Amino acid sequence: MSTAEKIEERKLALSADEINRWAEKLENESSENIIRWACEKFGNKLAIACSLGAEDMVIMDIAVKIKPDVHFLFLDTEFHFQDTLDLLNKAKQKYKANIISVKSEYTPQEQAQKFGPQLFFTDPNLCCTLRKVVPLRGALSNYVAWITGIRREQAPTRRNAKVVEEDKVFGLVKINPLVRWTWSDVWDYIKKNSVPYNRLHDMGYPSIGCAPCTQPVRPGQDLRAGRWTGTEKTECGLHSPDDVKKV
Repeated sequence: MSTAEKIEERKLALSADEINRWAEKLENESSENIIRWACEKFGNKLAIACSLGAEDMVIMDIAVKIKPDVHFLFLDTEFHFQDTLDLLNKAKQKYKANIISVKSEYTPQEQAQKFGPQLFFTDPNLCCTLRKVVPLRGALSNYVAWITGIRREQAPTRRNAKVVEEDKVFGLVKINPLVRWTWSDVWDYIKKNSVPYNRLHDMGYPSIGCAPCTQPVRPGQDLRAGRWTGTEKTECGLHSPDDVKKV
């Protein structure tokens, strides 16, 4: 049975009513309490997605204090900025975190041979599906719930995100402990707690993805304006089923 078939057959760890009830109950709780609840509720069947963005570093700083052995899933697309990989090493050293690297079944060279060169420009949705969605789907098949760093303020596509919700891409329970935070809240926490962060944030990159698809933004622009500039694409597909392509 394929990973996709397993996901389709999987029964959610919480019913729809339970998800709604917990979303309402946790809406005004602190991020620490939300993460603690998730760790206690799902134990070793909980994973934390970690792209090493500012939000993810905040979550890492909180989570390792609550459950030091919690699993962090880092999507190594093999197209990251060197600054991102440098931060990965810093995070491992500072937190001794259990960071699991997740990669595509295709090397960049194999992908270019099979789907054409510079797929990140010719078909970015397919590229994200191959290098992010499919690998993470496989990794998450071992869990029943995952934590993400999405915030309502980030983009119109995330405005209705809940603290706890049913994941429509991977078929499990999704927890968003920073969903109510502002960009200022994120940086206040980072500075107050000396959390390591990607130095590209200081160079005009509020949202950092793969190097070919990420540019700095101008003052006043949307925080995700530097992602897939010049296209209508706004999400990689991890949080939006409509952006996932069939492979």
